[in-house]
Amino acid sequence: MGLSRVERVLPGTRWLRGYTGQFIVADLIAGITVGLTVLPQGLAYATLAGLEPQYGLYSAFVGGVVYALLGGCREVTIGPTALLSLMTSRHTGYGGNSGPQLAILLCFLSGVVELLMAVLRLGALVDLISLPVTVGFTSATALIIGASQLKALLGIRGGSGSGFASTVRTVIANITEARVADSILGVVSIAVLLALRKLKDIKTPPEATGGRKIVGLVCWLVATARNALVVLITSFIAFYCDQRGERPFILTGTVKSGIPDFQLPPFSTVLPAGGGPNGTSSLELGFTGMIEELGASIALVPIIAVLGNVAISKAFGGSGINPTRELVALSLSNICGSFFSSFPVTGSFSRSAVNHASGVKTPIGGIYTGALVLLALGVLTPYFQYIPKAALSAVIISAVIFMIEYEVIRPLWRCNKRELIPGAVTFVLSLIVGVELGLLAGVLTDVAFVVYRTARPILTVTVANTTLGMQYILIRPNHSLIYFPAVEWVRNVTSKAIKQHGNIPVVFDCRLVNEFDYTAATGLQMLRKELEKKQIPLIIYGSSSEVRKLLQETLKSSLLEVTNDDELETMLRDISTEGGKHELREVAIPLLAPASERSPSVVEIDDS
Repeated sequence: MGLSRVERVLPGTRWLRGYTGQFIVADLIAGITVGLTVLPQGLAYATLAGLEPQYGLYSAFVGGVVYALLGGCREVTIGPTALLSLMTSRHTGYGGNSGPQLAILLCFLSGVVELLMAVLRLGALVDLISLPVTVGFTSATALIIGASQLKALLGIRGGSGSGFASTVRTVIANITEARVADSILGVVSIAVLLALRKLKDIKTPPEATGGRKIVGLVCWLVATARNALVVLITSFIAFYCDQRGERPFILTGTVKSGIPDFQLPPFSTVLPAGGGPNGTSSLELGFTGMIEELGASIALVPIIAVLGNVAISKAFGGSGINPTRELVALSLSNICGSFFSSFPVTGSFSRSAVNHASGVKTPIGGIYTGALVLLALGVLTPYFQYIPKAALSAVIISAVIFMIEYEVIRPLWRCNKRELIPGAVTFVLSLIVGVELGLLAGVLTDVAFVVYRTARPILTVTVANTTLGMQYILIRPNHSLIYFPAVEWVRNVTSKAIKQHGNIPVVFDCRLVNEFDYTAATGLQMLRKELEKKQIPLIIYGSSSEVRKLLQETLKSSLLEVTNDDELETMLRDISTEGGKHELREVAIPLLAPASERSPSVVEIDDS
């Protein structure tokens, strides 16, 4: 059965085919379970982004609805994440309404950039970010996020530094101001969260008794809803203390209740007095000024969002996922979310894993999650003011601690130490100068290695003999591409081989080469002319039809080409008989010499 017109416009509606009551129950359970995870995370990530807590909930409901209509992977959940929250926080520190307005505009522009990437099919750009660079970036980000939460975890008031090092220095300098109650609450919360996380590793065998299965289910539910449980218990403790007239903890404070208004993203803002560049007077920013303030984040936030979302989709959906559709779903989640005061969102791996473990059947589970968030906004927000900030910091730290992927270092060290360099560059520079420049430096380092390998391909130089005892130099590129940066390298290797082995024919083996560019072919023509002056023939061996066509156009009638060993033998024999045209150095090999003594000597020329 083909797709209906509605299913072509809204691909997610195809999930409604055969949507049974069993699917409804499964999606409802998964939606509520994910909702219990996203509620405390949304509040925590909003504070990480430098915004009031309700903005985390504003960002948590639109994405699920949009993805349910447009997405292709049932496990993916769209919402706020620690990484995008950290990147958003770089623009929310001016105070007043400028922080939320810049964050909302960043969400809108991120969606527009993602939509352009989908239209132009530029999703492959994320392939330029290798695994070591991704690991270095996420690990550095995890440390930066963890450091940013230390003050709230320990109850230290006041501003903190703008970078990782300055934040750590600030915490150490003000450690004497740490509040005992907040510190104990924060450390205990982290310990409890990490302990409860281990409960999900308890497996119930299929042959277990009914009681054992119930215990296993309870352990799984507790592990899945651990963030909500810790926030609920600590809030109850804070509420109890407040009723007795005590305030031992620093609390979140009043959270605005109600569903956000539907309105256009802000295209102007005012930096309050003390927040402008001169630090003394307020500054009004128009759309252009806001663009300048957001700067590289307009491009970097969408790329990071796409990278994470595509990785999650492939992890759960396999090869059947359409990257363009995922880009469209993510872009519209951000564009539509900006009309409801959302800051940038993307797929969350932790919540997607919870969704998968909960047995979700379709993306409609995201709609149930959004409904739970809206219910919380309408009913529960008066009680959010009692949530201790130390508890929210514990939620963030216990989540990002597992983003530090140190386990990849050992296999990389054993297999390819070179790949550690881009990851290390990304990690160090992200901590020192910022995540944007760190990521850019890591990508450029990777690209530099790729360009280097293109400019310096491995060439195997072999001195071989025909059955009649004629020697020739066989040059075999081990790469499938020969581009212009490699021209001089090939000429130098050939010249070095001739100096070492004498003026004997040169055979350029193209059997592994799938593509030449025009500059490389022209360089081969120049090499042929250089060899011709020394009366050394250049023979092309086993080129593909595309390479042969380009070489024929470049080398014209001077192209000497063979396709197999027999033709090569004939070609060399014919050349050797033209004594007037080519003065070849013949090497006599004793007829009685063993075959092993006539085997070619191989020299790999590689500067690495």
